[in-house]
Amino acid sequence: MTEHRDDVVLVVSTWPDEKAASAVARELVLDRLAACVQVLPGVLSTYRWKGRLETATEVRMEAKTTPGRLLELQRRLAERHPYEVPEILVLPVVDGLPAYVHWVRAETFHAP
Repeated sequence: MTEHRDDVVLVVSTWPDEKAASAVARELVLDRLAACVQVLPGVLSTYRWKGRLETATEVRMEAKTTPGRLLELQRRLAERHPYEVPEILVLPVVDGLPAYVHWVRAETFHAP
């Protein structure tokens, strides 16, 4: 078990295409809002939107960050996202390889 269970969170979002998701992923890492962002194409989503059943091929984005960078990361995703109501979910990481958790903290360190 890691020393601090809330040191890392996983932020999940879906995007309409790989180009948009990859551009934002790069920006998040460059600005140290995330240590790593994975872009997974080929997600088939089925959902109800404005009373209609919809199906769309989307791209899933998974960003590893820390609670201290979370609000800015969420703001950036919402600001750059083309959807009216973007999926931005935050999942707690309850355990992880200590060296990996340390790396995420180091890569997202932001001096106030």
